[in-house]
Amino acid sequence: MDLADLLPSGSSAHIDGAYAREAKGARFEVKDPARGTALATLISTPADTIDIAVESARKAQAGWAEWPPEERAAILRRAAQLLRARRARLAALEVRNTGRPIAEIGPIDVETAAQGFEFFAALALADEHRARDYPTGTLVMRREPLGVCAGIGAWNYPLQIAAWKAAPALAAGNAMVFKPSEKTPLSALLLAELLSEAGLPPGLFNVVLGAGDVGAALVSHHGVDHVAMTGSVATGQKILGAAAATVKITSLELGGKSPFLILEDADMEQAARLAVIGNFMSCGEICGNTTRVFVPRARESELLERVAEIATAIRTGDPLTEATQNGALIDLAHRDKVHGYVQSAVQEGAEAICGGIYAEVKELPHGAFYLPTVLARCRDNMRAVREEIFGPVMAVLSYEDEDEAVTRANATEFGLCAAVASRDHGRAQRVARRLEAGTVWVNAMLDLPVGMGYGGFKQSGIGYENGVETLRDHQRVKGIYTGLNTVELPFT
Repeated sequence: MDLADLLPSGSSAHIDGAYAREAKGARFEVKDPARGTALATLISTPADTIDIAVESARKAQAGWAEWPPEERAAILRRAAQLLRARRARLAALEVRNTGRPIAEIGPIDVETAAQGFEFFAALALADEHRARDYPTGTLVMRREPLGVCAGIGAWNYPLQIAAWKAAPALAAGNAMVFKPSEKTPLSALLLAELLSEAGLPPGLFNVVLGAGDVGAALVSHHGVDHVAMTGSVATGQKILGAAAATVKITSLELGGKSPFLILEDADMEQAARLAVIGNFMSCGEICGNTTRVFVPRARESELLERVAEIATAIRTGDPLTEATQNGALIDLAHRDKVHGYVQSAVQEGAEAICGGIYAEVKELPHGAFYLPTVLARCRDNMRAVREEIFGPVMAVLSYEDEDEAVTRANATEFGLCAAVASRDHGRAQRVARRLEAGTVWVNAMLDLPVGMGYGGFKQSGIGYENGVETLRDHQRVKGIYTGLNTVELPFT
């Protein structure tokens, strides 16, 4: 597919509804991880252009905050319509930039982005003001926009993340300056085009480009009032520190090493399917993946046999082909990192009962492909069990009783997601409540219906995506008290 007409090569930013093209700034290539070829050459946004982007957003936000909520909501709904209308175009570009299978990108990435705009359009219409009368006056508690929000995106779900950052910010009356990952910036630029077409006034969604230095400049900018970031714990810690200098409100959606507890009464066929979904969807590049699978020791061999059978049958290939179920990892360096984790686990005593090697795709010899991998005989202290791998690698751990499983599941610095499989609804709910995670699935996996707030405990983050809580994170509360009586001096 010829994508030349979709790619903004030579651009350094998208500001005020137009691409910025300038000679200065470091150039970087955006690559197709399945083919190893360059898609576009972009320019890292210089510091003075970041200033222009923030100032543009601040000027535009002042007027946007005065728009009636109905008119803001209409633009967000129009954005959702355009996302669906351009699904094929957006999905093709997202596949080429991320390497993930096209079979999931259209129905997941594009659709959830559209749903996000619709959801926050509806919330924009909700009256969040509270009023109370007193004998001496009236109190009104107002929810107001913060001003300029900075969004920092990750490379695994670039379109969805950009939409989930932009929609609540815009619905609340803010402007946003968004920095996508330098590895996957293309869909955020197309989203900026789409929002302009939907009628969003210039300056309200600006995009700057580059690596960590650009993100750091944006986060520390005195013209930015709020920071929302998706990424690693290490990056989140840096952003939190930088935002603290100017006391910015910050929401962070960070990494995880989520547990999946299969209880002894579980339907093992269903549990195996859930485990495979929770590890191998999106090539394993999902922060909420349940990569630590706990199974009763008496049923361990049963689970291992079935997950290995399913994982081995997963079709690895060209992500642009509808039949492909496992595409390419984001780049060769990341593929090597994933393989390094598998090798370290084997050296520590684990067994790769399937996968554990690079995948060869004949027609794409330069792609970053890796086979879905199941590690048996894992222990809690193994590096591959403790650290986030962000690839198609499942670690299976056995346990004796429920208390032991819950204790071990919670023994991590992360607290993003967890899952439970059981035929006993009451018991499953009891275990779910004991797990230290912001999202828990019971007999389900990776479901995030619109409106379900998504956020982590412990070092997995602060704040929420995709829910009512998200809108409130993008507002400040002001109390206005109006006196009704003549003021009497209290000093007589």
